[in-house]
Amino acid sequence: MNSAVIVFPGSNCDRDLAVAIRDVTGRAPAMVWHRETELPANIGLIGIPGGFSYGDYLRCGAISARSPVMRAVAEAAARGVPVIGICNGFQILTEAGLLPGALMRNAGLDFVCRDVTLTVGQTASPFTSGYRAGETITVPVAHHDGNYNADAATLDRLEGEGRVAFRYAEPVNGSARGIAGIVSERGNVLGMMPHPERRTEAAHGGTDGRRLFEGLLETVGA
Repeated sequence: MNSAVIVFPGSNCDRDLAVAIRDVTGRAPAMVWHRETELPANIGLIGIPGGFSYGDYLRCGAISARSPVMRAVAEAAARGVPVIGICNGFQILTEAGLLPGALMRNAGLDFVCRDVTLTVGQTASPFTSGYRAGETITVPVAHHDGNYNADAATLDRLEGEGRVAFRYAEPVNGSARGIAGIVSERGNVLGMMPHPERRTEAAHGGTDGRRLFEGLLETVGA
């Protein structure tokens, strides 16, 4: 599977995501600088990593969402190419309009950096196909602006359409309805605040995150 990881000024989880993708797929992703206007040919997966793109000025992800490469990302997503945005990547996806809602300052205004328990909300998307609905997994978080919010109608729609991919099993940052990750209407775009790429090797404390990438590979194909 040909894949790409988008790199913005201030990205600090791009290598983590690239290693996770390489280890599971057997192919290293292309590292695409945000000023590029095209993605590699026959792209099968796009990763938008965590970090502090542009120093989180204005709003987290607001500047990066307007980088030249994001037009190509949006076009690929419209064709059905899987796109995963993790932490800052989730913020970028909402700012770019590829996912609804917004990520706000954490309740209590604290930076949260620890392992959290997530409940798998659905298994219909390629990103969650490696899990069981209702299963609990453990992955780390590291964010200051991970408080997911949207208007009540949007939240009801996400719930009704089965688009809540992951929920926090306990309060973490004040996110509405405990939402930790959502997918697009088509199911090929996932945004999540927790870091599955940091739980792909037993030496890192567990492999619960690895199944996300394994399920994606099995669903999308090599």
